[in-house]
Amino acid sequence: MSGDWTFKSVAIVGAGAIGLYYGARLAAAGEDVRFLLRSDYDAVQRDGIRIESVAGDLHLPPEQVQSHRTPEEIGPVDLVIVAWKTTSNHLLADVLPPLLHEGTQVLTLQNGLGNCEALAAIVGPQRVLGALCFVCLNRLSPGHVSHTAGGKISVGEHVNDERGRAAEIARRFTAAGIPTDAAPSLAAAQWTKLVWNIPFNGLAIAEGGVTTDVLLATPGVEAEIRALMAEVIAAARAQGLPLEDKLIGFNVERTRPMGPYRPSSMIDYVEGREVEYDSIWAEPLRRAKTAGIEVPHLEKLATRIRERLA
Repeated sequence: MSGDWTFKSVAIVGAGAIGLYYGARLAAAGEDVRFLLRSDYDAVQRDGIRIESVAGDLHLPPEQVQSHRTPEEIGPVDLVIVAWKTTSNHLLADVLPPLLHEGTQVLTLQNGLGNCEALAAIVGPQRVLGALCFVCLNRLSPGHVSHTAGGKISVGEHVNDERGRAAEIARRFTAAGIPTDAAPSLAAAQWTKLVWNIPFNGLAIAEGGVTTDVLLATPGVEAEIRALMAEVIAAARAQGLPLEDKLIGFNVERTRPMGPYRPSSMIDYVEGREVEYDSIWAEPLRRAKTAGIEVPHLEKLATRIRERLA
């Protein structure tokens, strides 16, 4: 049941694969969506946004895309969606203030842990929500995204204030063709996604930049994936989050049909961009240790990733 909060205008901060895909779906459904674009600005102004999708292709022509180069051009909105990589979070303190009015809420779609806390330090914890995107997306070129599997979002509130913010976002996203639910525990949802992200993103880098099908076909690697997943689940449980063992089999089996999927962190690694090491591996490792959980497989993986990134 929704409470008394709603939104009319949305700003997308970080228009890579995630921001372009979900922003375009919302805009196509008639929502007032304003894209903060940098490297993609000229291409989107010329060609619009193109989505090749298992859920149905979508082309937003330029005249249907509200493209902006600066947050000042966008101005205050009701909902800010942060969709860039966590490696850009040092820019938030400059980008967010022009987008805020008294009632603006800020939703992060970012991977890993610590992102809600980073936002809360800037805008206050009562404005912050987090979401986990269970989706296979790749940005093929500026303004052009491939969507090959998944698409579901789970939205949760950093601090639940009974206004029904997550439920309202879930309702509106679902109406736009984005399957979305309101997670009763944002922390549990974050750790649930880490069950996949930590091993598959991490081993794709540690093994030298390989796709998920190669990981699953390499002798011994599937066993390592399952061991890493078990450690993530144990670390979550130590913090009072009820993750179930069946997540291991579920995540392995849902990955097999993806074929030669390139995890986002692996793409960053092979293309020489900064990898989201802190949020996806370092912070979960720190929290596991703080909770008193031994995670030798995660420690070894973190070391291998650091060596690759050195």
